[in-house]
Amino acid sequence: MRVLLYGSELSAATAAAALAWVGHQVQWLPHADAPWSALSQVDWLRSEPQLRAHLDQGLAEGTLQVIEQLSDAAIPDVIWLALSPAQRDAASALLEDPLLADQHGIVLVNNSTFPVGETERLHTLMGAQHTSVALPDTLEEGRAWDSFTRPTRWLLGCDDATGEQVARELLRAFNRRSEVFQCMPRRAAELTKLAINGMLATRISYMNEIAGLADTLGVDVEHVRQGMGADTRIGFEYLYPGCGFGGPSFSRDLMRLADVQLQSGRYSALLEQVMDINEQKKETLFRKLWSHFGGELAGKTVAIWGAAFKPGTARIDHAPVLTLLEALWAQGVTVQLHDPAAVPALRAAVGERDDLRTFTHDPYQACEGADVLMLVTEWKTYWNPDWHRLASLLDAKLVLDGRNIYDPEFVASCGIMYRGIGRRADPKTL
Repeated sequence: MRVLLYGSELSAATAAAALAWVGHQVQWLPHADAPWSALSQVDWLRSEPQLRAHLDQGLAEGTLQVIEQLSDAAIPDVIWLALSPAQRDAASALLEDPLLADQHGIVLVNNSTFPVGETERLHTLMGAQHTSVALPDTLEEGRAWDSFTRPTRWLLGCDDATGEQVARELLRAFNRRSEVFQCMPRRAAELTKLAINGMLATRISYMNEIAGLADTLGVDVEHVRQGMGADTRIGFEYLYPGCGFGGPSFSRDLMRLADVQLQSGRYSALLEQVMDINEQKKETLFRKLWSHFGGELAGKTVAIWGAAFKPGTARIDHAPVLTLLEALWAQGVTVQLHDPAAVPALRAAVGERDDLRTFTHDPYQACEGADVLMLVTEWKTYWNPDWHRLASLLDAKLVLDGRNIYDPEFVASCGIMYRGIGRRADPKTL
């Protein structure tokens, strides 16, 4: 099929690479805010496993072509939109362009994170001679290629047989192992995507509330988590307490769902609480640090491992580290931060500062001369550190584990005080 793909999101780059990889003729028009000359250099694109290699392969083989303006495009069979919520006007302008107005039978695939009902509105702009489907973006950053090419499900919103048939053919190569399409009306698909992320966020925030209660009661929250997860009605997924979630998709989906509720005249106290709890949890490690030193933080040096909002990505959008850094700097703390991928994004966000030193290779460099270590992002390189070396590097011999990835008793056996989210252990005194 001839596919015109519009957008500069991760979902756009992944769809362009994957559709070209299986033989479709893809013309990719990046959004003007991020043309290919700039997009090709961004860290999140280069760090996403397998993605850049498949983009380069498509460009070399000619199944993928990057164009700079709509007038360069051939008449497509499919228009695939992968835009950010702020780019709705750009989607409208594309679909109202005279180049497409006289055509018939084009199928619109809306893969953007737009409000519920937007696919129907865009279809109206195209005209009744075309059709449309909603295909909400369900990619996972850090494994975008795998989640597109080996999906567990596609939420396919369609209100006519033609749209469903074309969408199935377009994605046939990624539906060989089992039936992964969940077909429903367009609005239902758009709302389902938001509802899924709302449920996952609710589980995380609830578990964080329980971790806070466990801290107060002197209970190890890991026992509680294991007991909850063993209940088949609950399960273990997204039941891990931590120092808050972030990310461009997860965070804006929550806000989008809250907006949908508000615009429909239904205020959601639950969603407000979920988002408030998450913002509070981003300060959890700071509060533990404050408590440990009795508020005397000026002049301290804190090592931080991890800045990205999740392992496997170079992005820091809404990442907990941003809130944490502001709190630390406000108290006169110097930060030494290591992250294998997200340092450039962090530097771009906060600028050059005398109270921030960053490292990208050896994590232990961040700990030299530091009082405390904070674990913020659970990159695999941090899972099994040399604890005796850390004990010799950290003046206060304190580790604050924001993701509960370490064994408290083992850390304490190495002479280090451990404080996690609802977990703690102190070295044994002889």
